[in-house]
Amino acid sequence: MSARMLRFAAALSSLLAISGCSTTDALNALTSSGDYTRHADIAYATRHRTKLDVYVPRVLACGDKAPVVVFFYGGTWNTGSRGDYAFVAASFARHGILTVIADYRLYPEVTYPDFLVDSAKAVAWTLRGIGGYQGDPARVFVMGHSAGGYNAAMLALDARWLEGAGARPSQLRGWIGLAGPYDFLPIENPDAKPVFHHPNYPAGTQPIDHVTSQSPPAFIGVDTGDRLVNPQRNSAQMAQKLRAANVPVTYREYGHLSHPLLIGVFAGPLRWLSEVSDDVPEFVLANGACTTFNE
Repeated sequence: MSARMLRFAAALSSLLAISGCSTTDALNALTSSGDYTRHADIAYATRHRTKLDVYVPRVLACGDKAPVVVFFYGGTWNTGSRGDYAFVAASFARHGILTVIADYRLYPEVTYPDFLVDSAKAVAWTLRGIGGYQGDPARVFVMGHSAGGYNAAMLALDARWLEGAGARPSQLRGWIGLAGPYDFLPIENPDAKPVFHHPNYPAGTQPIDHVTSQSPPAFIGVDTGDRLVNPQRNSAQMAQKLRAANVPVTYREYGHLSHPLLIGVFAGPLRWLSEVSDDVPEFVLANGACTTFNE
């Protein structure tokens, strides 16, 4: 067996612990924490699960203030924990980008739109307070994978949520969605049905319906073989609608991965499987008016 195939087998073995859109400690264990300083358990609101962690890169990409990515994990709005995604922050820290990873309330404790209210408060906290952690509040991006991609898209495209938290989508430099659901009614996934009050869906739940010419620039990434979130209906269609509104959009298709691997490849030893873990930082640095790209 070739060395490349051996590495591939090892990569697949490390992903056996991944279920749905969640990750395990295995991915964090595979990734070095030497590129960042972590500030943990910061409360951005007063409710249960409304805390976040800030990962400050040891070397900042853009002088004395780093571009900022606020990351929301997936899990069908049923599962997930911010601590599981330190490997995402480590990947960004390699490029001098600061990462905020926020928890938000999940089903069955809450349903739509409460997790968007929480997510918006986390972003509003970031815009107000990230300067105290060497982050640049003028270079803030929202990002998510799967259900977290939905959260990120809604905050960037539907002004109701950030405005309710005292901020505005125009304060964002861009948004990043990986394998996100943007046009998914009627819902087929049984885990997501009660989250959105199936079959009595509230109006305005679909991110694709909120695209305007004022929407922030977007990076949309998808695995072409995704079997959980239809890549054509959601990601490709979202990119087309953004372009039709003259919104700058970077659309990338990746093959030979899977729904969970699209974010799993941000873990250190798995990055060779796909360019996505470099493509996203490049988008952040380019749209954050920072021309330095650290290898």
